[in-house]
Amino acid sequence: MTHPLLAMQQLGQSPWHDNIRRDLLTSGALARMITDGDITGLTSNPTIFEQAIANSDIYDATLRALAVEGKGTEAIFDALAITDIRDAADLFLSVYERTKGADGYVSIEVSPRLARDTAQTLAEARRLWATVDRPNLMVKIPATLEGLGAIEAAIGDGMNVNVTLIFSLERYTAVIDAYMAGLRKRAAAGGALNNIASVASFFVSRVDVAVDKLLEAQLAAGAGNADALQAALGQSAIANAKLAYELFQQRFDGPEFGALAAIGAQRQRPLWASTGTKNPKYPDTYYVDALIGPDSVNTMPPATIAAFKDHGSPAVRIDHDLVGAHRTIDGLAACGVNFSAVLAQLEADGVASFAKSYETLLAVVAKRATA
Repeated sequence: MTHPLLAMQQLGQSPWHDNIRRDLLTSGALARMITDGDITGLTSNPTIFEQAIANSDIYDATLRALAVEGKGTEAIFDALAITDIRDAADLFLSVYERTKGADGYVSIEVSPRLARDTAQTLAEARRLWATVDRPNLMVKIPATLEGLGAIEAAIGDGMNVNVTLIFSLERYTAVIDAYMAGLRKRAAAGGALNNIASVASFFVSRVDVAVDKLLEAQLAAGAGNADALQAALGQSAIANAKLAYELFQQRFDGPEFGALAAIGAQRQRPLWASTGTKNPKYPDTYYVDALIGPDSVNTMPPATIAAFKDHGSPAVRIDHDLVGAHRTIDGLAACGVNFSAVLAQLEADGVASFAKSYETLLAVVAKRATA
């Protein structure tokens, strides 16, 4: 029996699970989702681990045993996270093997404390890659300016990389450049390219949250063209993602990547992140239905996966009405929105949010370790 998640895959998009908890692994729930074909990969981040550890007692026994061994707070979290990621990667190994390395990846993020430090980010990525030691691991590196050099070097090392926290086309262009430069370094050193996979995680719903807030403020103040402001609500995020997909096709269908593909390189697929609907005025599958397209990934929180499986509308729409998408983004200035400034702030806020989650998580671990 088919369902929308399977239909999505038939259209060329991979559904990934944006969540991890120890009980998902031990109960068999994650294994069932994989067996049923609901998901083909998994992502994690500091906020997900914070929620998993802070809001349950399922880690307490292991946490306390590690504390008794004398491990510090960060070392305890590191051990908990790596165990979960290894176990999840083992569950997805069948997908990785079936797709010959095209899918079945599990992502772990470098410490958000290092987001503004190229050398330390790279060192941490290398440590996680070596410690987890799974062929279907992806190390998440943020697409900050400081992260770009680490991304290039990590690809050059032969790591699988999930580039996260991308908001703007300008930064996405730099991410693609870093990926291709890393591949060229790898090839120049005699390394194989066919076993390197990467995704570029473009954040979606947060864009509408930020832009809509500005548009609604204009409406409330009676400023500008009310019809134009009203029409722009809820349109920026999808339009921005469509333009990112357009850029993906241009760059990866072009001659620069063609030379790399000829020696085995894989495309760096765009991944739509932050696709849970945050505004209750919009449908719960709003950022899934609109962004389906070949050679892409959508990583969804559990509620969005369940909603899409139940009543999603799978069809390729990501490349529809690109003229309208350009018009939407270009028209924001007339609505009083400095879109570039909004996206820059979203990146800064994303780094800060993950860092705050990480600090909260460490405080919880420290408290329970001393209990």
